[in-house]
Amino acid sequence: MRCFLNLLFRFFIFLLFFSINFQWGGILFTQYYGDDLGETSNKDVIYIKIKNVPILIEKDKNEVIYFKNSLSSQKVVGVSLYFSDSVVVNVLDNIRLFATRSFGQNSSRIEIGATSDIKQISHIDVSNLSNTKNTYFTISFSAKKDANLLSKIKIDSLEVIYENGQSQIAIPSNNHELRLAKVVRMHGQDNCDTYRIPGLITTNKGTLIAVYDVRYNGSKDLQENIDIGMSRSVDGGQTWEPMKIIMDMDEWGGLPEELNGIGDPCILYDEQTDVIWVAAVWMSGGSEKDALWWVSGPGLEPNETGQFMLVKSEDDGLTWSEPQSITKQIKEPEWQLLMQGPGRGLSMSNGIIVFPAQFKADIGTPAIGGGQYTPFSTIVYSEDHGQTWEIGTGAKDNTTESQVVELPDGSLMLNMRDDRNRSNKGSTNGRAVAITSDMGKTWTIHPSSNGALPEPNCMASLISAYIDLNGEKKYVLFFSNPNNKYKRSNMTIKVSLDQGLTWPEELQIELNEDDGYGYSCLTMVDENTLGILYEGVKELYFQKIQIEDFFANYNGGVGFNENKDQFNEKKVYLKQNYPNPFNCFTTIELFVNNTTDIELYICDIIGRVVTTLERNRMSEGYYRYVWNAKDKYNHLLPSGVYFCCVKTSEGIISKPMIFMK
Repeated sequence: MRCFLNLLFRFFIFLLFFSINFQWGGILFTQYYGDDLGETSNKDVIYIKIKNVPILIEKDKNEVIYFKNSLSSQKVVGVSLYFSDSVVVNVLDNIRLFATRSFGQNSSRIEIGATSDIKQISHIDVSNLSNTKNTYFTISFSAKKDANLLSKIKIDSLEVIYENGQSQIAIPSNNHELRLAKVVRMHGQDNCDTYRIPGLITTNKGTLIAVYDVRYNGSKDLQENIDIGMSRSVDGGQTWEPMKIIMDMDEWGGLPEELNGIGDPCILYDEQTDVIWVAAVWMSGGSEKDALWWVSGPGLEPNETGQFMLVKSEDDGLTWSEPQSITKQIKEPEWQLLMQGPGRGLSMSNGIIVFPAQFKADIGTPAIGGGQYTPFSTIVYSEDHGQTWEIGTGAKDNTTESQVVELPDGSLMLNMRDDRNRSNKGSTNGRAVAITSDMGKTWTIHPSSNGALPEPNCMASLISAYIDLNGEKKYVLFFSNPNNKYKRSNMTIKVSLDQGLTWPEELQIELNEDDGYGYSCLTMVDENTLGILYEGVKELYFQKIQIEDFFANYNGGVGFNENKDQFNEKKVYLKQNYPNPFNCFTTIELFVNNTTDIELYICDIIGRVVTTLERNRMSEGYYRYVWNAKDKYNHLLPSGVYFCCVKTSEGIISKPMIFMK
């Protein structure tokens, strides 16, 4: 009978496509037109919104659905939710209905009904509100404490039942899947006000290790009473062990803990030695009214400048060493500050371990964010598994918090928070990206820099992995940040299949539309599952996403936005040269997807080859060339149209270029 009713309901929904409003047996079917939940001239339409937020397992109240009573003359006596499948029975513990006069966060809610009888069609009777005319409603979910984090639920429609026997059914337009999340650290837990700055790795044993700031007194940055906390999970993030404090400078130098805070952790797992490293910044002194970012100064001692501190664990995170400073190994005395990422570091395929880092140096001009010292993103690395440490040069001025990955050719990509994005909200807003092939001695700006990955000026996460796609191992980048230029909201994970050149929209999953503090850290939980630890407000949330979820709406291409017909997944992709037109030099960029024989050459408008830039067997990777408009005899060519061509066994692809003297 239940199956028949569900099929009958779906038949009713089908009929909606032929008539927006009609009555059948006392049911008024209405279609949802948008997210506007305010007043409307159409009195027969239920306005409903399903928020894209996680259902937090530790929270008894997760407001997900918002709707308005559109029949103002009728009292609401019940609400039914139609879920897409029966998995909801194993996910939800209860559903609660609230009445309110507005949907603002500070608007009071009155609970008017609830049910613990969770079914594919779940009903709530309104029990304790005498008049529901002209009322806004919210529906909250509470998850079972043992619900599988990979579970998802989807709402097909909502039915509102009135006292005269009539009912309305609304179909949400933003019909996305609702995911679950764990609150790894909660506001007020263990006598701590705020948990911030997440780092996350997976060990070879499959253990998840999370690190974070333990900010006892509030959300303020250093200087403050802040320690580094650590949590372990041995079941893929489903449960977490009690917190351990692994870095605490106590009352060093006879000063209070408020002047000995240590924070902004970055975690690194050495895959060859199984040693877990955590870096953090500490300074002794200053004032709790000041920020360490400004009060740190030149020098090398703890009472002069921020210290680059390390601890390590050699037993899968069970015990930890005492904090040690490597500041004198890697900091220039004239720098105002040197510190880590934060987030996570990298274990390279050649055994080198790498932390993302940042320093502040006087370059003679004020920093964009103010002050005498300009920040630079860089890397700190060890070639002997942590016995000694070295530091690279600055990748780009006015960049700060960064993350680093190894590309297939062994080079490093540094993805950086750029202070230009504080004010720049235009087309060049975006994460700064640079490449180094010599461990940070020199850097090359990546073509995706300041444009491909929008940011509100905030920390982000970047990791790489080889993923099984269509039976082949594919190098993939995963990136997470608040996908919003203006505020720290819309926490989103994005996927790139072309080493960061493009991040197709169909390969993105938004996890949480709400505002938060914005920091996040990604890890591969296992070969089929991605994990993320990110900030809410004063809290840290953990979610898991199956890799296959990212490809549910993927068309099978390789993610390029332009000239997809010219790209062969097994060969190469040729980007348009820039600048174009040009009058002196132009840059040509080539992405090789698999090792292949390639000839890269320039020809004129009638097809004559004027010069050859490359003729070689090339491995997977990103390549950049600069052409000076000269032929193979080093003669400057006349103005005109030329073509940049790439020849492989599959054929020839080309891009037109305009040379203007």
